[in-house]
Amino acid sequence: MARRLPPLAWRCVLAALLALPFAAPVQTAAAAGEAPLRFGILPLGGAFESRNDWEPLLADLSRTIGRPVSVLSVNSYEALEQAIQRDQVDMAFLSGKMALDAVTQRRMNVVAQVTRHDGLPGYRALLLARKAGPRSTLKGLLAEPERWRLARGESRSVSGFIVPQLQLFLPNHIVMETRFASEVVGTHQATALAVANGEADVATNNTADFERFGVQFPVEAERLHVIWESELIPHAQIVVRRDYRPEFQKKVQAFLVDYGRSKGPRGDAERVVLKSLHDLAGFLPADNTSLLPAAKLAYQLARQSAMTSQWVNDAARQARLQRIESGYADQLAALRGSAP
Repeated sequence: MARRLPPLAWRCVLAALLALPFAAPVQTAAAAGEAPLRFGILPLGGAFESRNDWEPLLADLSRTIGRPVSVLSVNSYEALEQAIQRDQVDMAFLSGKMALDAVTQRRMNVVAQVTRHDGLPGYRALLLARKAGPRSTLKGLLAEPERWRLARGESRSVSGFIVPQLQLFLPNHIVMETRFASEVVGTHQATALAVANGEADVATNNTADFERFGVQFPVEAERLHVIWESELIPHAQIVVRRDYRPEFQKKVQAFLVDYGRSKGPRGDAERVVLKSLHDLAGFLPADNTSLLPAAKLAYQLARQSAMTSQWVNDAARQARLQRIESGYADQLAALRGSAP
């Protein structure tokens, strides 16, 4: 059974203390007495750090839409998913699988997608190992996974679990949850620290978060190297609950798309805010079809898992495959707008 990583640095200690979701108001001059727009943050570094990073942008959003915005910051994908299920989130920063579920199951719409300065339409999943020591190569990992200690992301994490499982481990007949000597689950920051500090041998991560890790923990980052990287993964999305009128969703989208693009002091200040948000360049307008690649990844993983799992008989496997195909078709219809 997976266990949570112990605190490895002061940021991780704070994240652990903030394990339960908390909502904090963004202090602005928005209209008093109006219900706040509740913004949920995908946990990348930690709950405390993520909240601080997003607050300046959300304060600007609050002034633009004329209503208060509260921040729901958590330290796990599961906690954010539960908050969305309980209708405690109106708008959120989500990636891949979580954004897909929010749109197809929780009545939310994509309004924007993040973009980075490199201009690439996505990022890559990584595997990190220590530069020195007996377990430092991909060849060694694939040959004897049972001798390696794994630090990975949660099962909803695209780069921390889904893509490494799909593109590397299952094709090599390795199931991440069962083949390693031990397994710990945490944020990208925590998994990288686990390997750097000798508490794990290999960690899942991604190019954007590992770049940020190098800035925050330069000594620890110098101990690590990349032993595998994936194909490009589409960037994260901003989603808004469908209960809000299309005019409001368009207003939010316009705010995001324009953010950091103007000249002068205002634009300079906004670009500083974006840089603190994992060095973002800004946001691009997007709709639910931007999640088609995420749906395909989830479908491919489910199908490959079904093909490699043990079944009572072939009929049981075929029944599972048929459910996967049907579910994927429903998702495609929902994302393309043809579903009721």
